[in-house]
Amino acid sequence: MDKENVKRLISDMGAHDCVECGKCTTVCPVTRFNPEFAPRLVVVKALAGEDMDLSKDSDIWVCNTCEMCNNMCPYEVDYSGFIRGMRGEARREGHEPDCTQGGLLHAMMRIMANSDLPQKRLDWIADGLKVAEKGDVFLFVGCLPQMDAIFEDRNLNLVETARSAVRIMNHIGIEPVVSPKEKCCGHDLNWAGDEKNLIKLMNHNVQVIKDSGAKTVVFTCPECLRTFDLDYQDFLGDFEFEMVHISEFIARAIEEGKLKFPENISISTTFHDSCRLGRHLGLYDEPRRVLAEIPSVELVELEKNREAATCCGVSGFMSCNSISKVMQMEKMQDAKRTGADVLVTPCPKCRIHLDCSTRDETPVDKGLVDIPIMDFTVLVDLALRGELQIPDVQDKEAEKEAEKTE
Repeated sequence: MDKENVKRLISDMGAHDCVECGKCTTVCPVTRFNPEFAPRLVVVKALAGEDMDLSKDSDIWVCNTCEMCNNMCPYEVDYSGFIRGMRGEARREGHEPDCTQGGLLHAMMRIMANSDLPQKRLDWIADGLKVAEKGDVFLFVGCLPQMDAIFEDRNLNLVETARSAVRIMNHIGIEPVVSPKEKCCGHDLNWAGDEKNLIKLMNHNVQVIKDSGAKTVVFTCPECLRTFDLDYQDFLGDFEFEMVHISEFIARAIEEGKLKFPENISISTTFHDSCRLGRHLGLYDEPRRVLAEIPSVELVELEKNREAATCCGVSGFMSCNSISKVMQMEKMQDAKRTGADVLVTPCPKCRIHLDCSTRDETPVDKGLVDIPIMDFTVLVDLALRGELQIPDVQDKEAEKEAEKTE
């Protein structure tokens, strides 16, 4: 491992300021179930000059990069940034993480980064949806179409999030730009240490947006927004276009009097603060303000919410293991204990991971975790159309029984 690169990482991420107070350890969700891991220990090893071993150290891949440690650190050490940098160094030494789905998603992202193969990424556009090739507002769809195909057997209908975003925009008179040339943002490759392919995807996507003439780019995925707003701009400097999460866009439209919701059935919700939207980007109030404006919708907070929220257990489709399962069970039990009708998440990937955790056999009684999960953008769209309903938690079981009889 390049010692100069490690020294530069230590300096850039403030690792020299670590005093081993252990506060990061007290909040780390991984450490709770794996006491041999702690964010500061990776830093300590680097400071002690053990960087040659760190390229092979599994601890740099165990971290969920949820940034609870960053929030707790009194000396503002950027542990997650240091971890990400060490992953890049490890990858250059030929060491790779264990990826879920056999690495299929990462392979898909690398294919997009290194080829101009035509994509069928606009097949989700249904009749009645109005989109444009150029305009002021660009809807960045991300990997929703690809993930929908990969997880087709789970009937998550992930592209409905994109459809809902378009319907909401159409409702206020906006025909968003949706581009067939758009590619994956590169979030997962970035956190897997693959900076080379991240940069390829970055240059392509930024040019696509510039060519569209967009002044605002709206994201339904917090990971995409985080990658553009923080990582892309680290490389390219400040963009001329604005970047917002769909919750910010909707909250702004409500404040301007462009969106009003009809009466819906009474439904209680609880909200999952995804790591990227919350701790990484600091967006906590916007989705809550939107939910508060929907008649008959009640928000019941999770015991651990906002800065203290626990994550979905998996980051970048890596490190999906027994510890992830325990973390997910805690999250779902917390949601069930609220008594809410539905758990709302603003992140499509969180929805994938949390759905996976309860779909088949669970290490706890199913009745403790059987709360439906709904995408934030879809919920807002349904409420706007007066079609909001409480999802049936038995749908999964019905699907499985139907599959058995086929």
